[in-house]
Amino acid sequence: HTRWATHGRPSDENSHPHTDCLGKIAVVHNGIIENYLELKEFLLAEGHIFTSETDTEVIAHLLEHFYEGDLPFALNQAAKLLRGSFAIVALCQDSPNLLAAARKDSPLIIGLGEGEFFFASDIPALISHTRDIIIMEDGETAVLTRQGAQVYFDMQPVSKEIQRISWDVSAAQKGGYEHFMLKEICEQPWALRQTLKGRVSPDMRGVEFSEFAMSREELERVSRVFIVACGTSYHAGMVGKYFMEKLLRLPVEIDIASEFRHRDPIIDKNTLVLVISQSGETADTIAALRESKSRGARVLAITNVLGSSIAREADDVIFTWAGPEIAVASTKAYITQLMALYLLTLYFAQTLGHLTPEELRPVIKALYRLPNQVQEIIDRLSPQIKELSRKFNGHENTFFIGRGLDYAAALEGALKLKEISYIHAEAYAAGELKHGPLALIVDGLPVLALCTQKDVLEKSVSNVKEVKARDAYVIALAFADNESIRDCADDVLYLPPAPDFLSPILTVAPLQLLAYYAAVSRGCDVDQPRNLAKSVTVT
Repeated sequence: HTRWATHGRPSDENSHPHTDCLGKIAVVHNGIIENYLELKEFLLAEGHIFTSETDTEVIAHLLEHFYEGDLPFALNQAAKLLRGSFAIVALCQDSPNLLAAARKDSPLIIGLGEGEFFFASDIPALISHTRDIIIMEDGETAVLTRQGAQVYFDMQPVSKEIQRISWDVSAAQKGGYEHFMLKEICEQPWALRQTLKGRVSPDMRGVEFSEFAMSREELERVSRVFIVACGTSYHAGMVGKYFMEKLLRLPVEIDIASEFRHRDPIIDKNTLVLVISQSGETADTIAALRESKSRGARVLAITNVLGSSIAREADDVIFTWAGPEIAVASTKAYITQLMALYLLTLYFAQTLGHLTPEELRPVIKALYRLPNQVQEIIDRLSPQIKELSRKFNGHENTFFIGRGLDYAAALEGALKLKEISYIHAEAYAAGELKHGPLALIVDGLPVLALCTQKDVLEKSVSNVKEVKARDAYVIALAFADNESIRDCADDVLYLPPAPDFLSPILTVAPLQLLAYYAAVSRGCDVDQPRNLAKSVTVT
């Protein structure tokens, strides 16, 4: 198994499992051992011989160092010396019917089947075998035998709650689709309905959350909102920032979690921190959550995974209910995060009295139309998008441009294209073209222009004309009533009508499909792109 390498290249020598000097103890590990060089020097001085460049091999030799016939005890002792994050599973030749495991800051769950027991990093790996799981906590070790599972803390038995997973097994299978990514794109209308379900009053005049409640007094004390996330979730957060500031007139700052945790952010008890993570196990986002709580902030999480670290540690949680997402490139997680952010902002606006029930009703009705509209986009535009994707053949660069919410959506479109097709894709705020990017426009270069925001439509059209004047090939995304874009773009993907502020949910499906078909035409591994992992559980 050549897992995503944090130390050393993905190679036979660096692949898991790793063994001790005698080949008697074997380990697999997810995470990163930050003090592995220090430990390696100690073990080399003790006479241990290393055969790889990885941090993981240190664990196998540490187990050998502590092993005196009791593997769980040796793992418990070794774990005390490890700095960093880890989910470790170990096996010893002396006890072939026993697996020992330890966890710190990396997800690890136990599956309880009929006469069979499992360790795994994520729920989708288990749901075809069992629905009953135990979630391990930091500092715990566990032992699996043919008789069952036992969790320990410092070698003392711990009683753990067994959780029942309700996901449909078929949700983790391709169901006739060529790739998981295409299946998950096509599941987005269903996923949006799941996120909406039970969160709107029957008369569509209000938003309701059973998961949490914030009073008007509590919200009025909030002086600032931070949105913290990574990757696709960060792009969803950018949309949330635009919408929150517009409706709530409250300063909203957005930051990448890996930057936030290291920059001494200004946070206090009047700060609301919103963390977003599909898996709920993103290491940098967990660290940002903990830093925020240590400074007295209230932390609200948006995540897809029940029982995840972020879901357990946040003060409040909104689950997106998108079901398992298998493909590395996130699709339905992103679109449901957007829906959750819209609902949350409307909930805050009604609580603070910024929107009356009469004002909320047309907005909520527009939200309810979105699943059908996304379905229409997938059904109607897929053939056109598949044909347009061939325009990318022979090009190693492309640009995405947009203004306001279109820029936020452009960032996600560029990320999708680059991560699965390996085409260099960059998103720019369209007004920045004259400040450098225009120098890169050459004959035939594909440019994706998002033109859905009516308040800046004339400027967006002007930007399209700028790149067309330099012989770019322009594919525009616009609402059906946008006639001006037809005259200056080479191709237009027309979207069903919706309020401008909801456009990111409608523009993302065509961009996902464009990336998907471009990757397929280039022969790329769509579901498992090189060098990437589904959940980034190391920092």
